[in-house]
Amino acid sequence: MPKPHAPRPNRRPARLALPLAAAAAAAVLAACGKQDAIDPELSASLIQPVARLEVQAVTVAPGSRTGEQIYTSLCAACHDTGAAGAPKAGNADEWKPRLALGLDGLTASAIAGKGAMPPRGGGSDLTDTEVKRAVAYLANKAGAGYTEPPVEQ
Repeated sequence: MPKPHAPRPNRRPARLALPLAAAAAAAVLAACGKQDAIDPELSASLIQPVARLEVQAVTVAPGSRTGEQIYTSLCAACHDTGAAGAPKAGNADEWKPRLALGLDGLTASAIAGKGAMPPRGGGSDLTDTEVKRAVAYLANKAGAGYTEPPVEQ
């Protein structure tokens, strides 16, 4: 007599699971290429307080700067370090031959430019009086004792 076959297990759930898993994987992969739904304008407005930079130009009335202000903003870069052969601020030995020219001679030299120093020390908006103030301030650091022209109110 023929042997009866053993009952086969129901494979129907397994047959359905594989196509469902493949469809889910395809849906996930299809979503990977989509752009995020973030509005660039909204994003920019949200980061604005952190990323905002405001630049304001500070204008100074010609003739109103002190010698120290001019020295700090224009002259110190070279005269504090001795760059490009500039005599160092406060070094009496380097300034001695220059101080022999007197305040007017030094001022004329600074207005015209000397060596690597451009005319007016690079401050093309400086008045002659402002140059004289800066020269007096710098020379006084080396012991000159010049009187800096006053700033007119």
